[in-house]
Amino acid sequence: MARGSKVWYNGKILPVEEAKISLFTHGLHYGTGAFEGIRAYKQKSGGGGVFRLREHLERFMDSAKILDFKMSFTVDQLTQAVVETCKANGFSECYIRPILFLGDGPLGVNPGPNPAVDVAILVWEWGNYLGDKGINEGTKLKTSSYVRAHVNSLMTKGKITGHYIASVLAKREAISLGYDEALMLDAEGYMTEGTGENLFMIKDGIVKTTPLTSILNGITRASVIDYLKAAKHPVVETRFTRDELWCADEAFLTGTAAEITPIREIDGRLIGRGANAGKPGPISSKLQRDYQAIVHGELTPDYAKNWLTTFH
Repeated sequence: MARGSKVWYNGKILPVEEAKISLFTHGLHYGTGAFEGIRAYKQKSGGGGVFRLREHLERFMDSAKILDFKMSFTVDQLTQAVVETCKANGFSECYIRPILFLGDGPLGVNPGPNPAVDVAILVWEWGNYLGDKGINEGTKLKTSSYVRAHVNSLMTKGKITGHYIASVLAKREAISLGYDEALMLDAEGYMTEGTGENLFMIKDGIVKTTPLTSILNGITRASVIDYLKAAKHPVVETRFTRDELWCADEAFLTGTAAEITPIREIDGRLIGRGANAGKPGPISSKLQRDYQAIVHGELTPDYAKNWLTTFH
Protein backbone atom coordinates (compact mmCIF):
# COMPACT_ATOMS: atom_id res chain seq x y z
CA MET A 1 0.00 0.00 0.00
CA ALA A 2 1.93 3.04 -1.27
CA ARG A 3 0.51 6.15 0.39
CA GLY A 4 0.50 9.49 -1.33
CA SER A 5 3.09 11.90 0.03
CA LYS A 6 0.74 14.87 -0.34
CA VAL A 7 -2.81 15.51 0.83
CA TRP A 8 -5.44 18.17 0.19
CA TYR A 9 -6.41 19.76 3.49
CA ASN A 10 -8.92 22.61 3.83
CA GLY A 11 -8.19 23.96 0.37
CA LYS A 12 -4.43 23.43 0.11
CA ILE A 13 -2.11 20.69 -1.13
CA LEU A 14 0.27 19.90 1.74
CA PRO A 15 2.99 17.35 2.51
CA VAL A 16 1.48 14.60 4.66
CA GLU A 17 3.70 15.48 7.61
CA GLU A 18 2.32 19.04 7.68
CA ALA A 19 -1.35 18.00 7.70
CA LYS A 20 -1.83 17.67 11.46
CA ILE A 21 -4.90 17.72 13.67
CA SER A 22 -5.33 18.53 17.36
CA LEU A 23 -5.94 15.92 20.05
CA PHE A 24 -8.95 18.08 20.92
CA THR A 25 -10.56 17.25 17.56
CA HIS A 26 -14.23 16.48 18.22
CA GLY A 27 -14.37 13.88 15.43
CA LEU A 28 -11.57 11.88 17.07
CA HIS A 29 -13.55 11.60 20.31
CA TYR A 30 -17.10 11.07 19.04
CA GLY A 31 -16.94 9.87 15.44
CA THR A 32 -18.46 13.12 14.17
CA GLY A 33 -17.32 12.89 10.60
CA ALA A 34 -18.08 11.40 7.21
CA PHE A 35 -16.04 9.98 4.37
CA GLU A 36 -16.13 8.58 0.85
CA GLY A 37 -14.30 5.76 -0.89
CA ILE A 38 -13.51 6.50 -4.56
CA ARG A 39 -11.17 4.91 -7.10
CA ALA A 40 -9.17 6.27 -10.00
CA TYR A 41 -8.08 3.87 -12.75
CA LYS A 42 -5.46 3.97 -15.48
CA GLN A 43 -7.22 4.64 -18.76
CA LYS A 44 -6.75 2.79 -22.03
CA SER A 45 -6.21 6.16 -23.74
CA GLY A 46 -3.65 7.24 -21.13
CA GLY A 47 -3.84 9.15 -17.86
CA GLY A 48 -6.29 8.42 -15.10
CA GLY A 49 -10.04 8.36 -14.69
CA VAL A 50 -11.98 8.74 -11.43
CA PHE A 51 -15.03 6.48 -11.38
CA ARG A 52 -18.35 8.25 -10.72
CA LEU A 53 -16.65 11.10 -8.91
CA ARG A 54 -19.59 13.48 -8.88
CA GLU A 55 -21.98 10.87 -7.48
CA HIS A 56 -19.54 10.10 -4.68
CA LEU A 57 -19.06 13.76 -3.82
CA GLU A 58 -22.80 14.43 -3.86
CA ARG A 59 -23.22 11.61 -1.35
CA PHE A 60 -20.36 13.16 0.65
CA MET A 61 -22.32 16.41 0.79
CA ASP A 62 -25.46 14.48 1.77
CA SER A 63 -23.53 12.95 4.67
CA ALA A 64 -22.60 16.45 5.85
CA LYS A 65 -26.24 17.49 5.60
CA ILE A 66 -27.39 14.46 7.59
CA LEU A 67 -24.92 15.45 10.31
CA ASP A 68 -26.12 19.07 10.03
CA PHE A 69 -22.59 20.27 9.22
CA LYS A 70 -22.03 23.39 7.14
CA MET A 71 -19.59 22.69 4.31
CA SER A 72 -17.23 25.40 3.04
CA PHE A 73 -16.62 23.69 -0.31
CA THR A 74 -18.88 22.86 -3.25
CA VAL A 75 -19.02 19.66 -5.26
CA ASP A 76 -17.23 21.42 -8.13
CA GLN A 77 -14.44 22.59 -5.82
CA LEU A 78 -14.04 19.11 -4.34
CA THR A 79 -14.02 17.58 -7.82
CA GLN A 80 -11.06 19.75 -8.74
CA ALA A 81 -9.43 18.99 -5.40
CA VAL A 82 -9.62 15.23 -6.01
CA VAL A 83 -7.99 15.57 -9.43
CA GLU A 84 -5.30 17.88 -8.02
CA THR A 85 -4.51 15.42 -5.24
CA CYS A 86 -4.13 12.50 -7.64
CA LYS A 87 -1.87 14.54 -9.90
CA ALA A 88 0.19 15.95 -7.02
CA ASN A 89 1.02 12.39 -5.98
CA GLY A 90 1.65 11.14 -9.52
CA PHE A 91 -1.12 8.55 -9.25
CA SER A 92 -3.24 7.68 -12.27
CA GLU A 93 -4.66 4.67 -10.41
CA CYS A 94 -5.38 4.88 -6.69
CA TYR A 95 -7.93 4.79 -3.90
CA ILE A 96 -9.25 8.22 -2.90
CA ARG A 97 -10.53 9.09 0.57
CA PRO A 98 -12.30 12.42 1.09
CA ILE A 99 -13.04 12.89 4.77
CA LEU A 100 -14.75 15.63 6.78
CA PHE A 101 -14.81 15.91 10.55
CA LEU A 102 -15.45 18.34 13.36
CA GLY A 103 -12.14 19.91 14.34
CA ASP A 104 -10.72 21.44 17.49
CA GLY A 105 -13.50 22.79 19.68
CA PRO A 106 -15.66 22.05 22.74
CA LEU A 107 -15.31 18.40 23.77
CA GLY A 108 -18.79 17.77 25.07
CA VAL A 109 -21.13 15.63 23.01
CA ASN A 110 -22.70 18.86 21.78
CA PRO A 111 -20.04 20.57 19.61
CA GLY A 112 -21.83 23.91 19.73
CA PRO A 113 -24.03 25.77 17.21
CA ASN A 114 -21.43 26.39 14.47
CA PRO A 115 -18.71 23.76 14.75
CA ALA A 116 -15.64 24.01 12.51
CA VAL A 117 -15.67 21.38 9.76
CA ASP A 118 -12.29 20.25 8.44
CA VAL A 119 -12.09 18.57 5.03
CA ALA A 120 -9.21 16.48 3.69
CA ILE A 121 -8.49 14.24 0.69
CA LEU A 122 -6.01 11.38 0.93
CA VAL A 123 -4.88 8.96 -1.79
CA TRP A 124 -3.06 5.65 -1.76
CA GLU A 125 -2.44 2.69 -4.04
CA TRP A 126 -4.70 -0.20 -3.05
CA GLY A 127 -5.10 -3.58 -4.68
CA ASN A 128 -7.98 -6.04 -4.30
CA TYR A 129 -9.74 -5.28 -1.00
CA LEU A 130 -10.67 -8.92 -0.38
CA GLY A 131 -7.46 -10.26 -1.85
CA ASP A 132 -6.46 -11.67 -5.23
CA LYS A 133 -7.91 -15.06 -4.28
CA GLY A 134 -11.23 -13.46 -3.37
CA ILE A 135 -11.44 -11.64 -6.71
CA ASN A 136 -10.39 -14.64 -8.80
CA GLU A 137 -11.86 -17.60 -6.91
CA GLY A 138 -14.52 -16.07 -4.69
CA THR A 139 -14.52 -14.97 -1.08
CA LYS A 140 -15.54 -16.78 2.11
CA LEU A 141 -18.14 -15.08 4.31
CA LYS A 142 -19.68 -15.50 7.75
CA THR A 143 -23.02 -14.19 8.97
CA SER A 144 -22.07 -11.94 11.84
CA SER A 145 -23.33 -11.97 15.39
CA TYR A 146 -23.46 -8.16 15.09
CA VAL A 147 -26.68 -6.70 13.68
CA ARG A 148 -26.89 -3.82 11.18
CA ALA A 149 -28.23 -0.81 13.05
CA HIS A 150 -31.93 0.00 12.74
CA VAL A 151 -32.74 2.99 10.54
CA ASN A 152 -33.92 4.98 13.57
CA SER A 153 -30.79 4.31 15.60
CA LEU A 154 -28.25 5.33 12.95
CA MET A 155 -28.74 7.38 9.81
CA THR A 156 -28.08 4.78 7.10
CA LYS A 157 -27.84 7.12 4.08
CA GLY A 158 -24.60 8.74 5.18
CA LYS A 159 -21.08 7.33 5.37
CA ILE A 160 -20.65 8.51 8.94
CA THR A 161 -17.31 7.67 10.54
CA GLY A 162 -18.70 6.69 13.94
CA HIS A 163 -21.22 4.32 12.38
CA TYR A 164 -18.49 1.97 11.20
CA ILE A 165 -17.55 0.60 14.62
CA ALA A 166 -20.11 -2.20 14.18
CA SER A 167 -18.48 -3.04 10.84
CA VAL A 168 -15.05 -3.08 12.49
CA LEU A 169 -16.25 -5.50 15.16
CA ALA A 170 -18.02 -7.73 12.63
CA LYS A 171 -15.00 -7.80 10.30
CA ARG A 172 -12.60 -8.68 13.11
CA GLU A 173 -14.94 -11.41 14.33
CA ALA A 174 -15.18 -12.97 10.86
CA ILE A 175 -11.41 -12.91 10.30
CA SER A 176 -10.74 -14.42 13.73
CA LEU A 177 -12.99 -17.34 12.75
CA GLY A 178 -11.13 -17.95 9.48
CA TYR A 179 -13.42 -16.05 7.08
CA ASP A 180 -12.62 -13.17 4.73
CA GLU A 181 -15.60 -10.93 5.45
CA ALA A 182 -18.81 -10.67 7.47
CA LEU A 183 -22.43 -10.33 6.38
CA MET A 184 -24.80 -8.45 8.67
CA LEU A 185 -28.49 -9.03 9.31
CA ASP A 186 -31.04 -6.32 10.02
CA ALA A 187 -33.01 -6.13 13.26
CA GLU A 188 -35.65 -8.48 11.80
CA GLY A 189 -33.16 -11.12 10.66
CA TYR A 190 -32.93 -10.33 6.93
CA MET A 191 -29.66 -10.00 5.07
CA THR A 192 -28.40 -6.46 4.57
CA GLU A 193 -24.77 -6.12 3.39
CA GLY A 194 -21.15 -6.76 4.24
CA THR A 195 -19.08 -4.55 6.54
CA GLY A 196 -18.26 -2.29 3.59
CA GLU A 197 -19.98 -3.80 0.57
CA ASN A 198 -23.45 -4.27 -0.87
CA LEU A 199 -24.79 -7.77 -1.46
CA PHE A 200 -26.31 -9.46 -4.53
CA MET A 201 -27.61 -12.99 -5.07
CA ILE A 202 -28.78 -14.82 -8.20
CA LYS A 203 -31.38 -17.58 -8.21
CA ASP A 204 -32.93 -19.13 -11.36
CA GLY A 205 -31.62 -16.22 -13.45
CA ILE A 206 -33.12 -13.50 -11.24
CA VAL A 207 -30.74 -11.06 -9.55
CA LYS A 208 -31.77 -9.90 -6.09
CA THR A 209 -30.23 -7.20 -3.93
CA THR A 210 -31.16 -5.70 -0.58
CA PRO A 211 -33.46 -2.65 -0.89
CA LEU A 212 -32.36 0.77 0.32
CA THR A 213 -34.26 0.50 3.57
CA SER A 214 -31.40 -0.30 5.93
CA ILE A 215 -28.26 0.00 3.78
CA LEU A 216 -26.08 2.64 2.21
CA ASN A 217 -26.92 3.62 -1.37
CA GLY A 218 -23.76 2.16 -2.89
CA ILE A 219 -22.42 3.81 -6.06
CA THR A 220 -21.05 0.50 -7.36
CA ARG A 221 -24.35 -1.16 -6.46
CA ALA A 222 -26.23 1.42 -8.55
CA SER A 223 -23.77 0.93 -11.43
CA VAL A 224 -24.37 -2.83 -11.37
CA ILE A 225 -28.13 -2.33 -11.43
CA ASP A 226 -27.79 0.02 -14.45
CA TYR A 227 -25.61 -2.58 -16.18
CA LEU A 228 -28.07 -5.43 -15.58
CA LYS A 229 -31.09 -3.40 -16.63
CA ALA A 230 -29.36 -2.35 -19.85
CA ALA A 231 -28.71 -6.04 -20.53
CA LYS A 232 -32.45 -6.75 -19.94
CA HIS A 233 -31.55 -8.91 -16.99
CA PRO A 234 -34.20 -9.16 -14.24
CA VAL A 235 -33.21 -7.27 -11.07
CA VAL A 236 -35.34 -7.25 -7.93
CA GLU A 237 -34.67 -5.11 -4.86
CA THR A 238 -36.07 -7.19 -2.02
CA ARG A 239 -35.19 -8.54 1.40
CA PHE A 240 -34.01 -12.14 1.65
CA THR A 241 -32.97 -14.49 4.42
CA ARG A 242 -29.64 -16.15 5.10
CA ASP A 243 -30.92 -19.60 4.09
CA GLU A 244 -32.23 -18.16 0.83
CA LEU A 245 -28.75 -16.78 0.23
CA TRP A 246 -27.16 -20.15 1.05
CA CYS A 247 -29.24 -21.70 -1.74
CA ALA A 248 -28.33 -19.09 -4.38
CA ASP A 249 -26.87 -20.10 -7.73
CA GLU A 250 -24.42 -17.19 -7.51
CA ALA A 251 -23.68 -14.36 -5.10
CA PHE A 252 -21.33 -11.41 -5.13
CA LEU A 253 -20.34 -8.25 -3.27
CA THR A 254 -20.02 -4.77 -4.74
CA GLY A 255 -18.21 -1.69 -3.50
CA THR A 256 -15.56 0.83 -4.44
CA ALA A 257 -12.91 -1.09 -2.52
CA ALA A 258 -14.25 -4.60 -3.25
CA GLU A 259 -15.31 -3.73 -6.84
CA ILE A 260 -17.11 -6.93 -7.97
CA THR A 261 -16.09 -9.82 -5.73
CA PRO A 262 -17.78 -13.22 -6.20
CA ILE A 263 -18.78 -15.23 -3.13
CA ARG A 264 -17.78 -18.88 -2.99
CA GLU A 265 -18.89 -19.80 0.53
CA ILE A 266 -21.22 -18.51 3.27
CA ASP A 267 -21.42 -20.03 6.75
CA GLY A 268 -19.72 -23.21 5.57
CA ARG A 269 -22.10 -23.67 2.59
CA LEU A 270 -20.65 -23.55 -0.92
CA ILE A 271 -22.63 -21.23 -3.19
CA GLY A 272 -23.91 -22.83 -6.39
CA ARG A 273 -24.87 -26.31 -7.47
CA GLY A 274 -23.06 -29.45 -8.57
CA ALA A 275 -19.71 -28.99 -10.28
CA ASN A 276 -20.13 -25.19 -10.14
CA ALA A 277 -20.46 -25.07 -6.34
CA GLY A 278 -17.91 -22.79 -4.76
CA LYS A 279 -16.87 -21.19 -8.03
CA PRO A 280 -17.64 -17.76 -9.51
CA GLY A 281 -20.77 -18.07 -11.67
CA PRO A 282 -21.20 -16.96 -15.29
CA ILE A 283 -23.27 -13.83 -14.59
CA SER A 284 -21.02 -12.47 -11.85
CA SER A 285 -17.90 -13.35 -13.87
CA LYS A 286 -19.11 -11.45 -16.95
CA LEU A 287 -20.18 -8.54 -14.77
CA GLN A 288 -16.74 -8.50 -13.16
CA ARG A 289 -14.98 -8.45 -16.56
CA ASP A 290 -17.20 -5.74 -18.01
CA TYR A 291 -16.93 -3.60 -14.89
CA GLN A 292 -13.14 -3.62 -15.20
CA ALA A 293 -13.42 -2.70 -18.88
CA ILE A 294 -15.73 0.23 -18.03
CA VAL A 295 -13.59 1.69 -15.25
CA HIS A 296 -10.44 1.47 -17.42
CA GLY A 297 -12.12 3.24 -20.33
CA GLU A 298 -12.09 0.15 -22.57
CA LEU A 299 -15.88 -0.13 -22.71
CA THR A 300 -18.25 2.82 -22.72
CA PRO A 301 -21.93 1.84 -22.90
CA ASP A 302 -24.46 4.64 -23.33
CA TYR A 303 -25.49 4.48 -19.68
CA ALA A 304 -21.85 4.87 -18.54
CA LYS A 305 -20.69 7.76 -20.77
CA ASN A 306 -20.40 10.20 -17.86
CA TRP A 307 -18.98 7.80 -15.30
CA LEU A 308 -15.31 8.78 -15.65
CA THR A 309 -13.63 12.07 -14.78
CA THR A 310 -10.37 11.84 -16.71
CA PHE A 311 -7.06 13.61 -16.09
CA HIS A 312 -3.45 13.52 -17.30
